[in-house]
Amino acid sequence: MISAAFIYEPRTYNHEFTELNALIEEAATSTPGFLGVETWTSDDGKRHNATYYWENLECLKALTTHPKHIEAKRRYGEWYTGYQVVIAEVIKSYGDGAFPHITQPGRLAA
Repeated sequence: MISAAFIYEPRTYNHEFTELNALIEEAATSTPGFLGVETWTSDDGKRHNATYYWENLECLKALTTHPKHIEAKRRYGEWYTGYQVVIAEVIKSYGDGAFPHITQPGRLAA
């Protein structure tokens, strides 16, 4: 399993961003091997994170070659003050089972 964390600080969003972001989200969730996504925002609201989970690296690469994703990467400076992407292999995940998580065996894509 692969996780790709997109950590960013937003500027002001406009209609073009909203449309493009929705298309990218649709592309991600319909890409074979997509398992789910979880998001958070820092306490001060300045930094955001969207962590996407994929069956393997090839599945993630399929999204990165999507034309709308390529357009967003080209235009990121219009909507973000900066970003960082962290791609990692999930080698272990555990918890007390009190709530479901994308990384648990038998999970459902979220």
